[in-house]
Amino acid sequence: MSTLNTQRNQATWKSVCSEKDLVSNSGVVVWLDGAQVALFYLPDAPDQTLYAIDNHDPESGANVIGRGLVGSIKGDLVVAAPIYKQHYRLEDGQCLEAPDQRLRVWPVRLKGGVVEVGVA
Repeated sequence: MSTLNTQRNQATWKSVCSEKDLVSNSGVVVWLDGAQVALFYLPDAPDQTLYAIDNHDPESGANVIGRGLVGSIKGDLVVAAPIYKQHYRLEDGQCLEAPDQRLRVWPVRLKGGVVEVGVA
């Protein structure tokens, strides 16, 4: 079982917004226990359609990841940081250009029209 699936099974789920608040193929930012979390809704993605990743860009120090462009590099879904353009994998937060950098990710799901993020 993958680490993300294990996290999903052990998570306490918190409602953060409505499914109607999501924007297809783009990001929206929510507040979760003192952290800004960028939610990316990709309805045409083959495996997973919703991702939750830290909104804080470690390179610029700004909370802007939710404004980044979503794309694919070598089969990985990524978000490009708006300021310096690093690419972070949505699945695990790993920076493709700087392997020592990683954004926090959270398990996330849609349940009855509500977006829930898992917290430990």
